[in-house]
Order: sequence, then structure tokens, then C-alpha cells
Amino acid sequence: MAGLTDLSGGAAAQGQEQIAQAHAAWQQSMTRRLQELRDVLSQRDPHHVAACSGAEISEAGLRLRYWSNPILVTLPEWQVIRAEGEPCSTFDAGMLLYYLSTADGSPLADRWIAFRELPDGGFYHQAFQGYSGDLLARAFGQQPEALEAAAEALGGIRLQHLAPAAFTFTPLPRVRLAAALWPGDEDFPARASILFDAAASHYLPTDGLALLGAGLARRLIRAVPPSQSRPRSACGEPS
Repeated sequence: MAGLTDLSGGAAAQGQEQIAQAHAAWQQSMTRRLQELRDVLSQRDPHHVAACSGAEISEAGLRLRYWSNPILVTLPEWQVIRAEGEPCSTFDAGMLLYYLSTADGSPLADRWIAFRELPDGGFYHQAFQGYSGDLLARAFGQQPEALEAAAEALGGIRLQHLAPAAFTFTPLPRVRLAAALWPGDEDFPARASILFDAAASHYLPTDGLALLGAGLARRLIRAVPPSQSRPRSACGEPS
């Protein structure tokens, strides 16, 4: 997933030449996959897709929010456009079309599960933890107040009784994530997790949820107000 976790956080892919080449190959592959998703969606009743996904439907197409940003999915083309009229990136278009094609209308479960509890999530749990929860623990483990400020900036809602610092987010109408932090002290290291509503797999495949969770971690780190930012090491991580 080199480079893709940066894209999931809304940033441009950066890195060495190999990462750039991998990203270019992924972009080409994803462009083909987008057309396949459009072909699948074109066979479905748009009103049913809207009802299952929580989108609003009009003559222009389906309207929904992605990370709080208004999005239009045109009909019958199934093109994904931002509010200002510009096409979404290939990455974001893929995430939205996967969401629309997977959504089956299941109610939210109001129960939090770890990545390992998603379909086939156990095999990738350690890797997911490395680029999501572990990042949050390093960034916020000694300053939970900074996580609170970042969560507020992203529209997060505080969760009680899940962890000392925990917030819920709704990046897509029926996909709910949580960032949970257990701050460190002199006896125990900090730990953090990205959690999912137990109905999440009814709305995105597991790899899509992995990228969405990684994106939440990176968005939170970038959203820290300058007044609460910690010094960064030469590697770019909070020191």
C-alpha cells in the first residue's frame, strides 16, 4: 500500500522512484476498475443505490458527502465530481464508486469492532495497526488534548466509555469510524486504534476500509492546530 495511505489522507503521493512507479501502475489499474464499477452501477436502479447508500437523488445525479465535502455522482455516467465542478481524483472516485456499489442499506450496528474482525481482516491487522493506530499513538500519546483539537477540526464527536480519548467520524453517509487513544505514562506506552462500526463491511470491502482508516489517522495528524503541534524529527514523524 506504499503511497496509497498518503492518498487516503488527502495528500499527494510522495516518496522514492519505486513508490512513484507503483502508484502509476495502481492509477492505471484503478482507471480500468472505475469503468468496471460504472458498468455495474449502470445496471442498477439509481433510486435503489441512493436508498442503500444514504445519498440524495436529483435530476443531476446522486449527492452525498465524503469527509464532509459535497460530492455529485452524475447520472447516467456515474462520474464523480466535487461541488466546484472539478472531477475527483482517481483514488477518491474509486472510494466513492466502491461505496455506492457495495452499499446494501444495512443499518449501523452501533457496535465497534477492530480491523481484525472485518472479513479477512485478521491477516492484515498488524500492517493496518502500523499505519493507523501506531501513528496516532506516536503523534498524540503524550498530548491527548491535541487529538481532541484535531478531532474537533474534522467534525469528530466525542465517544464516552470507549477510551480516555475517543471520537467518532462519518467519512461516508453510512460508514462510521472511531479513533481511540489510551495515553501513555511512565509505566505504560501509549496505544491507539482505529475502530469500525460492525456494519462497515456492508458498505466497503475490507481493503477500502483499511485505506479509509489510514486516511483518518493522517487527517487527524495534519489537523493538529499549530499551537499544539509537537516538534518533528528529521523523518517527519512527531518527535
